[in-house]
Amino acid sequence: MKKLIVSVLAIGALLSCGEKKEELTLSGLKQTDFVSMVDGKLTALFVLKNSNGAEACITNYGGRLVSMMAPDKNGKMTDVVLGYDNIGDYTASDGNFGALIGRYGNRIANGKFILDEAEYTLPQNNNGHCLHGGPNGYHTRVWDAKLVNGQTLELTYLSRDGEAGFPGNLAVKVTYTLEDNNAIAIHYEATTDKATIVNLTNHSYFNLSGDHGAPVTDQTILINADYYTPVNETLIPTGIEPVEGALMDLRMPVVIGAHIDDPFEQLTRGRGYDHNWILNAKGDIHTLAAKAVSKKSGIGLEVYTNEPGIQFYSGNFMSGADKGKHGVTYPHRGAFCLETQHYPDSPNQPQFPSTVLRPGETYTSECIYKFTVECD
Repeated sequence: MKKLIVSVLAIGALLSCGEKKEELTLSGLKQTDFVSMVDGKLTALFVLKNSNGAEACITNYGGRLVSMMAPDKNGKMTDVVLGYDNIGDYTASDGNFGALIGRYGNRIANGKFILDEAEYTLPQNNNGHCLHGGPNGYHTRVWDAKLVNGQTLELTYLSRDGEAGFPGNLAVKVTYTLEDNNAIAIHYEATTDKATIVNLTNHSYFNLSGDHGAPVTDQTILINADYYTPVNETLIPTGIEPVEGALMDLRMPVVIGAHIDDPFEQLTRGRGYDHNWILNAKGDIHTLAAKAVSKKSGIGLEVYTNEPGIQFYSGNFMSGADKGKHGVTYPHRGAFCLETQHYPDSPNQPQFPSTVLRPGETYTSECIYKFTVECD
């Protein structure tokens, strides 16, 4: 917390100079617009830069990736994530732009699960289910921040026993590193003093085109997965099925909008893509999990993870009325998400990989979002 306070005081000193104009981030943000008090804790904006001139901006409110500047095919630095340009807009929104999600990313059916013969009840904030840890999940918390160096930010949060109904005091540490290959590496760790469930992820909304006022339906998606988890009418998994022969087969690049409105039951239920794929990488961080590309900008996004699954969401529930950074109105399907994770509703489906964490164990998860320049 000391380093966070020093950062905020430094920004305050800058403003007090009067004659000096505040320097903007590469993405056009003012750090002072992120200095506030939320739930009695200071918020700020932290700027990471690598040797190639790429830049990532992160706020400790919700541990959110606010902007990510990567080069396009012409060498122009381009923001590839959606979000807001001040803390007030983030706190006023019930969305998850760029946020760290916990204690359990994705859905838990009926907001209930049983662990060691005890039943736990969670907030029901999505069709009677618990989504992303409930309405007051980790995306609404002010994390303690430590700027390790110019390319690394460490965030910590103690989730108390009983918070949102989850058992155990969970000590969480998340490290963002902007690597010199233009990748954002996210490392998660957690320990508990009581048996609990954990499924942490990042909920960045990506638009690789450089035009955040346009939908992503012309961008392509590839997911390295032979199987996925189909869902019922309320988006709870019903089992495991092969992608072969279905519109869920994304093993070769597919234009996101090509079949998104086809009368296929799974796409109809999700209003598009909003499903978990079972990755062929099987926990190998060096094997490609997913890749998206915008031919317009030439920017590609490669995803690597040690998680068994990835949720691909095509912005189907974006209303088209949300005004984001620099006054841009984000359209329906104006972004996609690639959330590395365990499967939805795993605590209630024993055939899925376990999300149980016990005292003496350490939960770890890795996610790498690597931005590339693609040749035509």
